[in-house]
Amino acid sequence: MMKNHKYAVVDIETTGHSSTNGDRIIQLAIVFIENNKLINTYTSFINPEKPIPLFIQDLTNIANSDVQNAPLFEDIGAEVLEMLQDHIFVAHNINFDLPFLQKELKRVGLPKLVCKTMDTVEFTKLMFPNLYSYKLQDIAVELEIDLESAHRADDDAQATAHLLIKCIDQLMKLPLKTIELLHKRSFQLKSNLSILFFDVLVSKRKQVTSENYLIYRGIPIKQISWEIEEVSELLLYPKTKDEKVELFSKGFPSFEERAGQFELMDQIQTALINESEIVCEAETGIGKTLGYLLPAVLYSIKTKRPVVISTYTTHLIDQLVSEEIPKINTILNMNVKVATLKGMHHYIDLYSFWQQVQLDDESYDETFTIMQILVWLTLTEDGDLTELNVSGGGQLFIDKIRRGSLSNLKEVGEYDFYERALRKSKDCHILVTNHAMIMADQEREQPILTSGCAMIIDEAHQMIHASMSRGERIFSYTNWKYVLGQFGTLDTEQLLQKLEILNVPLSVQVRLEKQYVETIEKFDHAVSYVIDAFLQKSKRNGKSTKKMIALEDLELDQSIFRAVANSIQVFIFSTKSMIESYSKHIEEETIQSFINEWQYWIRELTIKVSEWDEIFLQNRVTEARWLEIDTRSIPGSLTVIKRPLNYKDDIKNAIKTHREVGAVIWTSGTLTVPSNRHFITSQLGLNSEIPIFQYKASSDYYNGAELLIVENMPDIKQVSQSDYIEAVAEAVVQTVLVSEGRCFVLFTSQDMLRKTVELIQDTHLLDDYMLFAQGMTSGSRMRLLKSFQRFSKSVLFGTNSFWEGVDVPGDALSVIIMVRLPFSSPDDPLFKKRADLITKDGHNPFSAYSLPEAVLRFRQGFGRLIRSSADKGVFIVLDRRIETKSYGKDFLQAIPNIPVKKVSLENMVLELENWYTNEG
Repeated sequence: MMKNHKYAVVDIETTGHSSTNGDRIIQLAIVFIENNKLINTYTSFINPEKPIPLFIQDLTNIANSDVQNAPLFEDIGAEVLEMLQDHIFVAHNINFDLPFLQKELKRVGLPKLVCKTMDTVEFTKLMFPNLYSYKLQDIAVELEIDLESAHRADDDAQATAHLLIKCIDQLMKLPLKTIELLHKRSFQLKSNLSILFFDVLVSKRKQVTSENYLIYRGIPIKQISWEIEEVSELLLYPKTKDEKVELFSKGFPSFEERAGQFELMDQIQTALINESEIVCEAETGIGKTLGYLLPAVLYSIKTKRPVVISTYTTHLIDQLVSEEIPKINTILNMNVKVATLKGMHHYIDLYSFWQQVQLDDESYDETFTIMQILVWLTLTEDGDLTELNVSGGGQLFIDKIRRGSLSNLKEVGEYDFYERALRKSKDCHILVTNHAMIMADQEREQPILTSGCAMIIDEAHQMIHASMSRGERIFSYTNWKYVLGQFGTLDTEQLLQKLEILNVPLSVQVRLEKQYVETIEKFDHAVSYVIDAFLQKSKRNGKSTKKMIALEDLELDQSIFRAVANSIQVFIFSTKSMIESYSKHIEEETIQSFINEWQYWIRELTIKVSEWDEIFLQNRVTEARWLEIDTRSIPGSLTVIKRPLNYKDDIKNAIKTHREVGAVIWTSGTLTVPSNRHFITSQLGLNSEIPIFQYKASSDYYNGAELLIVENMPDIKQVSQSDYIEAVAEAVVQTVLVSEGRCFVLFTSQDMLRKTVELIQDTHLLDDYMLFAQGMTSGSRMRLLKSFQRFSKSVLFGTNSFWEGVDVPGDALSVIIMVRLPFSSPDDPLFKKRADLITKDGHNPFSAYSLPEAVLRFRQGFGRLIRSSADKGVFIVLDRRIETKSYGKDFLQAIPNIPVKKVSLENMVLELENWYTNEG
């Protein structure tokens, strides 16, 4: 029986983040738990004696009127303090709630609360290490916890209380050995979870239960069975429209036929049967994924071989497996067997992980990540490390335990997740992989994707990016300094100092240190040399802080870079020889772990010096090399990028074997542009005779959309950049004030984005709105998007990576402002190099590449606006060239047939007001 702890789950809402700066609590709620049951609650609004900021009102739905007659904190502080005594204080992100409460207690003259603490953020990350997000409202959705109004203290406290109980239940389900390993490390956690781990451990040891887990060197791993389901009767493809409607209606009683979906299905079915190659462009609203999945599954059953489906990102793979395959299961009333296969480095190396578990010298991030992985191994079926949601420091640990070609398979054997994935891939209906895996497969002696009977390539245009990324090499100053810093000198607690563990003579240590110091000096000299040359050359670029320039334009002395490469090679050779000499007869596991760490970092350094050679010492006509830096952060922001320009042959080679075994189907929402039907397919290396089929959404799908062209914007070539930015800022402000947020603003330049946002902030006209800006607001693209969706009164400013692949269905997005037509900058080194190659081939770079590329981005930008037939949105173009230039029609023809209106800025505001009135 577990010890009965008393928990007080607390949540507060405040006027801001800092009690010290005068922010106050506006609502406080406490939920009391005993015996894993909610027994009592306390909640109260609190008068902060100051106005509640509008964005806080928007976030919490607590207005000034709600707190006007509420008690002051000094009126209830003593009562709250008494209630919390003798309880474990629990909160979701305890580092906010508890310190804020302590400061308020101090402010009103009350003593400090002395208590044990548990943070449900920390606890949830441990018990559910594969959740996408650890924000309370996201967790509530994932774990099916009721949360009626996020950011209301009473509802949040209730949800946090239920989350605590779920975490305790999950802990109790873990195998005994896992709990023992967790408890051992739990004393390094930031909250007092070790108390709970100990109680569960004691309770678990008293139970006599069999645990169905595989055990690898004392580490429990989930045991899975993999048997393909025998289909009791041959499922036939529904040939007629009525048969299709009947089949879909069985699975979805409210099914509505979509224009084009059945035609797409039939075309893919025909291609599969005839083993032919086709291109299918299917607009949003067609139901593309189900359109290819149904014939693919039926064809797999018929041929008894898997159909390979490739997409671009891990997120899209997960979406296909978790959301779309269950729909096919429902329609066909069967369990479609799906295997996922990614590159070897996606999977955990269990032997390397076991070695890390044996070590004691760990940072908090390493300890925490080890604990997350121990839990995850009892949950995962795939062993894919991308399932884990870890911290930045945890990601560095993850990199140490990735499966590689040199992994010790003899030690892992049947437990190896990558080998498991390979076995599954040969015995399934649908094999889902990514473009990177297909590109890499061409280099394997025995390709692993050729067991399929056909291949469907979704997001086909992204195969170009997959090929480019494969050939891309990036020098990052901060990354290099991190790798080099692992070795250190004899007076730092890094690898060189620890050589005494191997009894390496001091003279050898000193010689290695000398080589290391010389390498660092040459590296630092090379970096300084590059930066000086860069700054001299880029002075003419004005006041922009973020700058880029082609490496060739700097006319650098190659001998300086060769000296760095030679010095690193000497250091690598010396360290390899040293490790080999002094570790021959060592069998002790702890020392072996140290040797493995040395070998890991030497491998990393070997990879680095190879990249250095490719970036700085090799210059091919078919590659572009450029340097980027932010002058506010030198040398930390220094990055040098090398990217191939010719990827046709690479893609052809990757697809060659698949063409030989069956059908190849290329599909995407954007594969053509009106002025150049083969723009994308030619870059993919496809023969112009391969048919391209286009499927458009029904005519009423875009009923909720319209496009506005602001015709009195200044011409950027006729005015200064600052004047143009002023006009852009005014248009954005006016639009946001009418739409009340829910707005994307898309730029082609990070510099113009930053200056526009700074100008808007200086005016204070949008102080009541949450502004999220790519490159200015911290966090990944997906995190910015999630933050944007949390607030109704929010604006998201983005550049190129927001043009495509971002889904914001429903009311979260209602306006897109396109600041400029999305042409590549003529000063972009990548574009300049590509334009040179096109010119040499006798073509016009503008019509052959620049225009169709911009039109494609325009289509993709518009595609963010309407993601379902119920969506409503306005697409605003501030660039007058769409009406003044002859090529403007190319952009308008590339999007669905929606109302297009030319308006002045003043009339745009009236148009928007009328549009929102009609919408309501």
